[in-house]
Amino acid sequence: MRVGKMVIDEAAVHQLISLIQKKKELRELSSEFIHSQLRAYFQKHPASVNALDNPRSKKYKVVIKDVRALLRRVYGLFRAEARGSDLGGLVKELSQTQGKKQTRIVNAILSAHSSTKERLPIYALLYPKLWKITGKPKRIIDLGCGLNPFSLPLMGLRSVEYSAYDLSMEEVSLLRDFFTHLHTRNKQMNGEAAVLDLLDHASLDDLPQADVCFLFKMTDVFDQGKGHKATEEVLQKLPCRFVVVSFATKTMSGKTMTAPRRRWMEWLCSRLGWKYQIVDLPNELFYVIEKAQT
Repeated sequence: MRVGKMVIDEAAVHQLISLIQKKKELRELSSEFIHSQLRAYFQKHPASVNALDNPRSKKYKVVIKDVRALLRRVYGLFRAEARGSDLGGLVKELSQTQGKKQTRIVNAILSAHSSTKERLPIYALLYPKLWKITGKPKRIIDLGCGLNPFSLPLMGLRSVEYSAYDLSMEEVSLLRDFFTHLHTRNKQMNGEAAVLDLLDHASLDDLPQADVCFLFKMTDVFDQGKGHKATEEVLQKLPCRFVVVSFATKTMSGKTMTAPRRRWMEWLCSRLGWKYQIVDLPNELFYVIEKAQT
C-alpha cells in the first residue's frame, strides 16, 4: 500500500484487515473496500503507520478501533438486520413457490432491512409515480442497493436489465440467487449483482448505460458531512438519463423533520441545468432528476 511517499507492507495491511473483519457486522465487507478505507485513514493520520510495527501496542488497537468506527459510519446504517443464513433460506424458499406465498416471502425479505421495511407500505405507490415521470425503464442501476432489488416484483415491469451494486458480499450473493430465480420464471427479467466501492468514484466509469439509476438514502454515505461535492461528482458520472435520489423525512429518533426538502439538491440541479420533480411519500422524499442530454 502506498500512502503519499510511504510504502506500507501489504502483509501487515492484510493482517490488519483480518483483525478488523473479526467484528461480526464487518465480516461481509470486501477486503478491497476495507483496504481503500485504510489508505484514506493513514493519509489522514500518517503517524499511525508506525503502529503496524507492533501489533500488540495500544496504538495498533487504536487503529483497529478507529477504522471499525469509520466502517460502521459509512456502511452500518445500510446493512440488513437479519442474518444472512435466514435471508438465504427465504431466497431459496422463494424459488420454490408461486402466487401469494411468493409475495409474502418477498415482503419478509424486504422487512429484514430497515430502509426497505420502512418502504414496504409505499412501494405500491412509489414505482407508478416514478414511471409516470421516467417512463417504464428497460435498464436500471441500483447503487448501494441493500435489499431494494427484491422489490423488483413490485415494480410492474415485464422485462428489465437490472444492475445492483453494494458493499456487502453476502447481500450480493443473495441477489444473484434472486436474479437467477426471476430469469428462470421470465427470460426477459435479467439481473446482475456485484460488489462495488462507491466511494471510489473511478469505479463508476465502468457502469453500464441505463434509463434510471436509484440512489436511495446514499448521499450521506458519499458526502460524510463534508458538503455535497462528492454527491455532485457521482451524479455527473452516472451513465443514465434519470437519477432517483431519496432522503429520509424522519430523524433517527422517529420525529418528522420540520424541513425535509433538501434545498442544496435543488440548487445543484438548477446550477447544472437539470430538471427535477419531487415525489413526497411517508417517511421518504424522492428527487427524480432528469440530467441534461448532450
